[in-house]
Amino acid sequence: MAIHGLIAKKIGTTQMFHEDGRSDDVTVVQAGPCIVTQVKTPDSDGYTGVQLGFQEVRKLNKPRQGHLSSVDKLFRHLREFGVDDPSDVEVGQEINAELFEAGDKIDATGTSKGRGFQGGVKRWGFSGGPKTHGQSDRHRAPGSIGAGSSPGHVIKGLKMAGHMGNARITTRNLEVVASDPERNLMFIKGSVPGGRNSIVLLRRAGSRKRPLK
Repeated sequence: MAIHGLIAKKIGTTQMFHEDGRSDDVTVVQAGPCIVTQVKTPDSDGYTGVQLGFQEVRKLNKPRQGHLSSVDKLFRHLREFGVDDPSDVEVGQEINAELFEAGDKIDATGTSKGRGFQGGVKRWGFSGGPKTHGQSDRHRAPGSIGAGSSPGHVIKGLKMAGHMGNARITTRNLEVVASDPERNLMFIKGSVPGGRNSIVLLRRAGSRKRPLK
C-alpha cells in the first residue's frame, strides 16, 4: 500500500502466546477503518500526501461539513500521512488494518497520560536529600538550583518540579505481532503512548525521517 500510516484508537494491553510457548506483552489498537478524504498532489498543494478521516459522527460545524462534502461522511478526526504515489489512492477509499502485517516495524504517536504537577523525584527520578543529621524535610527536595556568583541565575532548562505528562510522544520501531483485518485490530509489541480510547497515529518506521543533507 502506498500510504505510510493510518489513524487508530488504543484499546488496552494484553499478552499473546506463541506456539513455542513464548509470550509477548502487546498493545491492542483499533486500526481504522479510515476513509481517504483528500489527496494532496504537487500541482494542487505543492506536496504529496493523503488526508484520512476516522470515527464517523452525525454532526459537525459547517466549515468541516463543507470540507468533507466530497466523501459525503462526517469524521471526528482528520490527519495527513505521506504517500508514495497519489495516483494509487482515491477519495472515499477505505484503509484498515490490512495496511500492516505481522513483523512490520512502525512508529506510534500519541498523547501521553497527564500526571499533573509533580516533584523532581517522580518527574525526573531525583534521589532526594539526606535523611539523617536532623534534615527531616529534605527527603524529596530538589537540592541547590543556583550556579554560584557566575552566572548568578538559574540556568535555563534546569530539571525541576512542574507539569508532567500530557505531551505528544512518538515511540519508534515497534513490532506488529499480529493483525486482524476482519475486526480492524492490531497487536503491537511493547507500549504505545496514551490512555485507553485515545487516538494514536501509526506510521511505517522511518517514513518521517528527514533526508541527509
